[in-house]
Amino acid sequence: MNENLFASFIAPTILGLPAAVLIILFPPLLIPTSKYLINNRLITTQQWLIKLTSKQMMTMHNTKGRTWSLMLVSLIIFIATTNLLGLLPHSFTPTTQLSMNLAMAIPLWAGAVIMGFRSKIKNALAHFLPQGTPMPLIPMLVIIETISLLIQPMALAVRLTANITAGHLLMHLIGSATLAMSTINLPSTLIIFTILILLTILEIAVALIQAYVFTLLVSLYLHDNT
Repeated sequence: MNENLFASFIAPTILGLPAAVLIILFPPLLIPTSKYLINNRLITTQQWLIKLTSKQMMTMHNTKGRTWSLMLVSLIIFIATTNLLGLLPHSFTPTTQLSMNLAMAIPLWAGAVIMGFRSKIKNALAHFLPQGTPMPLIPMLVIIETISLLIQPMALAVRLTANITAGHLLMHLIGSATLAMSTINLPSTLIIFTILILLTILEIAVALIQAYVFTLLVSLYLHDNT
């Protein structure tokens, strides 16, 4: 069976038109809402998780930083639901696309940095030159700190892309091995299938953890600039 290993990462099309936009807009529709005064258990659990996550991320922020709480909570919910939906068979995961992750990372990083330069320009510039730096090292340190600042959004996007892509590829390889071994050796097939189930559970955890790590790092960048 000659199947392209990276076929699942190709952006899908419908009648020649890209369907990535529709896929990106689909996860928010799965978030349940309630119109009643007394919520059911699902809504109550969802609100408890959102409150717990936002409280953990916003504790270190001041009043100005906490204005980003709604954006950060929306971000972690979007990434988590997108990653989880990508684990379904014959589905597409937008977070495996570097362009998609850069489109999330760059505006958030730029907003935090611009806020830092507007509100605390002295502290923001002080990051480029640590106190007590010898005179001959000042130009080199300024260049290094500038590069380290500029690669922050790239590091955010690449980390999310690499982790999600690696998990999908590993699941694809083990799934293909399970199908290939099913006609050769049944005990080996059961062992590989058990490994596949354990890997799927691990990937569910990775999908949630990567959403949290991405949002937490954006929160830390915001904290450094507010």
